[in-house]
Amino acid sequence: MTAEPLETHTAVPAAFATSAPGQEWWRSAVIYQVYPRSFADSDGDGIGDLPGITARLPHLAELGVDALWLSPFYSSPQADAGYDVADYREVDPVFGDLAAADDLLARAHQLGLRVIVDIVPNHTSDEHAWFQAALAAGPGSAERARYLFRDGLGEHGELPPNSWRSVFGGPAWTRVTEPGGAPGQWYLHLFDVKQPDLDWTNPVVHAEFDSVLRFWLDRGVNGFRIDVAHGLVKAEGLPDWDHELDLLEGGDSRFSRPPFWDQPGVHEIYREWHRVVAEYAGDRVLVAEAWVYPAARISDYVRPDELHQSFNFPYLVTPWQGAPLREVITESLAAMAGVGAPATWVLSNHDVLRHTTRFGFEPGTALPNGIGADDAQPDAELGLRRGRAATMLMLALPGSAYLYQGEELGLPEHTSLPDDVRQDPTWLRSSHEHRGRDGCRVPLPWSADAPSYGFGPTSRTWLPQPASWAALALDAQRAVPGSTYETYREALALRRAERLGEGELTWVEGYPAEVVAFRTGEVLVLANTGTGTVPLPDGAQVLLTSVPVDLSQGLPADVTVWVRAR
Repeated sequence: MTAEPLETHTAVPAAFATSAPGQEWWRSAVIYQVYPRSFADSDGDGIGDLPGITARLPHLAELGVDALWLSPFYSSPQADAGYDVADYREVDPVFGDLAAADDLLARAHQLGLRVIVDIVPNHTSDEHAWFQAALAAGPGSAERARYLFRDGLGEHGELPPNSWRSVFGGPAWTRVTEPGGAPGQWYLHLFDVKQPDLDWTNPVVHAEFDSVLRFWLDRGVNGFRIDVAHGLVKAEGLPDWDHELDLLEGGDSRFSRPPFWDQPGVHEIYREWHRVVAEYAGDRVLVAEAWVYPAARISDYVRPDELHQSFNFPYLVTPWQGAPLREVITESLAAMAGVGAPATWVLSNHDVLRHTTRFGFEPGTALPNGIGADDAQPDAELGLRRGRAATMLMLALPGSAYLYQGEELGLPEHTSLPDDVRQDPTWLRSSHEHRGRDGCRVPLPWSADAPSYGFGPTSRTWLPQPASWAALALDAQRAVPGSTYETYREALALRRAERLGEGELTWVEGYPAEVVAFRTGEVLVLANTGTGTVPLPDGAQVLLTSVPVDLSQGLPADVTVWVRAR
């Protein structure tokens, strides 16, 4: 049974009242991504859940973030870790129930934390009531018109309607068996076969998501992160696209824009959504996961009457090198300023190699989609050193920053995860060519000496944790000067005290090309991506370094420092 929405808008805490234009909390917030199945397990089944998250919320308050973003926890067969939604108004039993969601929201708000939840509008699960009705109703029905069903090509419709391929590998079309038993139409799924794409030319789809947004806004959520925000609208006629599919397209001048990414029609959808959230008090926020390039195209999503933020994926994929970092920062700030939106900054999430692992390889190294035990391995010590330096650089930039759970502990990718435990559909649909994203989704270590390192009350974990993580557990780092956790906590406290997210960046000249040097407010930021040592300004007062180092001879390689200097 579908849960009923609350009858009235939930009151927001006084601290979350609506701000004056330009003063909204999300313009400079630090937002922490929680991947529910890997954060904390309350019942010992080896899978994280909402009560587990609620119990650990004080950790986020102590860390010093402003909000958390929850990856999907909706009713789902979990073919793609919850991004295949069967009911947008119910919590999957593996994570709890609606009462547990309400408890989480209430506790977060008590702690001064806002809560953003994922919304998945590009596709549903094939077990969603709509899709099951579409299968039963047959071609030409109103039920099928909610999805992208098409007749096949060839003499008997035996060929897919076009050449599109799935992000996870293989064709993007699957043929169904009609109610009478005959081979029938094909449906589009840009992701897994169990994730049929919705048809956003249908006003019924618009109305349903308007209702879903209101259901969760009425329960008190502070905003939404929009999955595959650039993919909802497809080009008219679904023309062929014969190139290798990549989420982050646009950097290759040989190809035009794919007919299923970043189509102009998505923007009217987000104008509708903007009008919905504007009805609610407390600066509710809409955040796009839009894998588009360059920054000027990202800015289209955050014009004043559309979304409020969009993830900065060009920044995420930038190597640890001075010139590319300066370039992407400059482009990002300029593009966002042009539409009055804040820049966002992110280094890791649930879809990419953790940045401490990426930076353990030399810049320019071609990295696979998922690392296994028989692949080239990163330099873990170097990766952590660079990762911490990159984080301190990011946290000093004007705008909003996103952290991925566990990065405050310095967690690397699990690069020796046994292949037989992998669950990412990428691994399955690519015929075991691409290992996928499981390595960044391993359950967190909270207590070095506890079963499952404190992830839950038993030793069960849905993915195995590496033994090396005992030394990275929260209780092994808390109150340890210079630990990754304490460095994150100090950086976040200084960011707030110095109002770095609200400042303006001014580049500082006179440093080698390998050094990223800028001022924001009264703070001078120096990030040394090179191999040599860089002198500090005379009389500089050191506020924080990314790792404990001797600065008497200057700033060493792969270190970021915040100083107060004339």
